[in-house]
Amino acid sequence: MSFNSLSDLRKARGSFDNLMKEVEKIDSPKQQGNNDSNEWKLSVDSAGNGYAIIRFLAPPKGEELPWVRIWNHGFQGPTGKWYIENSLTTMGQPDPVSELNSELWNSGVEANKDIARKQKRRLSYYANILVIKDPANPQNEGQVMLYKFGKKIFDKIKDVMQPEFEDETPVNPFDFWEGSNFKLKARQVEGYRNYDKSEFESSPSAVANSDEEIEAIWGKQHSLAEMVDPKNFKTYDELKAKLNQVLTGGAKVTTAESIAQQTGDDDVEDLMAVKSASPVSVKSSTDDEEDTLSYFASLAEED
Repeated sequence: MSFNSLSDLRKARGSFDNLMKEVEKIDSPKQQGNNDSNEWKLSVDSAGNGYAIIRFLAPPKGEELPWVRIWNHGFQGPTGKWYIENSLTTMGQPDPVSELNSELWNSGVEANKDIARKQKRRLSYYANILVIKDPANPQNEGQVMLYKFGKKIFDKIKDVMQPEFEDETPVNPFDFWEGSNFKLKARQVEGYRNYDKSEFESSPSAVANSDEEIEAIWGKQHSLAEMVDPKNFKTYDELKAKLNQVLTGGAKVTTAESIAQQTGDDDVEDLMAVKSASPVSVKSSTDDEEDTLSYFASLAEED
């Protein structure tokens, strides 16, 4: 159900069965899986360390879920051009890159599998947050912003919703009244961004002192449903044309063999291990890879 009034949220706060069903869908192997001017990012120092306290917020008015998932692809083709696009699999629709990756993987040729790995999907989550503490950017404190995060942070959310031990009480971290602030802690570990030390505060608390203040916060939230509206995605044909430009310079791409011939063994790089499934799916990217993808996107825009 969507929430249209604060009283609806208050009545529903004791139960988050619907959220748990959505978590279970995400964990199912059958489930497929934009930068915004209001997007908040954690700032890190020269050593790669960063710290902030944020609060995940309830579903925006008129919407069902407090998060949205978006699949995308980010890779450079043999032409030197970049393919940085959201995947239509986000909406459960056929996507040309996923189709090509399936063909490449199912060919059984190791070089083709390497290309599929390079072109793999990446998963991002978006949620509304209230910035509680941002030492590097104190002007953000008290602001309602969008936060883009990866699977590791989402796993932290699942952990408090589905505690492992009997003496732990399930918490809905998106609840305005009985949720919990999240301490986001970033470190650089073996050259990669690591969020393992991030944690929710042990004591639940209200996001504000009064319902009037909570209502004000709720009214400032950004639509998540809008982010996955079909109108904000390129069509299959548009994506196919872009893929052809990136891989062959415009020549029609039809088979795994033609891609292998265009690319060559020396142009592939094994980025991650791959799950054997059709359509091809690979292990979700780390949050650090998402930061890198944002950089790649800026390069693509310069082409």
